[in-house]
Amino acid sequence: MSIRRLPVYLLLDCSSSMKGQPIEQVRQGLRALLDDLSTEPMAMETVYLSVITFHSTAQQLIPLTELMLFKEPQIQANGTTALGAALQLLKTCLETEVRKNTESQKGDWKPLVFLMTDGLPTDDWQLAADKLKKQKIANIIAFAAGNQADVNTLKYITNTVLKSEDLSPGTLKAFFQWMSHSILVTSKSIDLMMAKEKFPVDLPSPPPQIQIVP
Repeated sequence: MSIRRLPVYLLLDCSSSMKGQPIEQVRQGLRALLDDLSTEPMAMETVYLSVITFHSTAQQLIPLTELMLFKEPQIQANGTTALGAALQLLKTCLETEVRKNTESQKGDWKPLVFLMTDGLPTDDWQLAADKLKKQKIANIIAFAAGNQADVNTLKYITNTVLKSEDLSPGTLKAFFQWMSHSILVTSKSIDLMMAKEKFPVDLPSPPPQIQIVP
């Protein structure tokens, strides 16, 4: 019997406004996240990670992969902010990579999706967002990074939105630390709630420089 996986998808804005320090902090944050998860046996056993980046287009740099085999992707910043393309690609990945329940065994746990963007979408995103919301196939957490990110767009996509007016290196580092903590908390809650088909996502409190959007 195969283990029930916790799929985690990272949707990362890599548009040209992320050039320089911001994209370097994303790279460092991803490395730190992997280091944090790799120290926890439960996460190593259950968490499978995928990275989707979006700029003028969207691409899945890393398909859903167990942590032990995960290779850090090469992330570059350029282009515009094709959020709609990213949401459509996410939907496709969720439908094709996440194991469904069958008569003989349980499928994967409901995926966690962390969406980070620092700007306004430059393509048609609403249709893809509507389809994701209708299907309810993932728990989506969005982060509006910096004062150019559109909180209203993110609130349309998900009820769980965090924001920071500041796009400094410390803020992005804090977000990735919070994200790794959230994944660890969720992976441990699986262990405690195996008997239940669905479990609540009980996210930890964000760091001081990041606020939850009411």
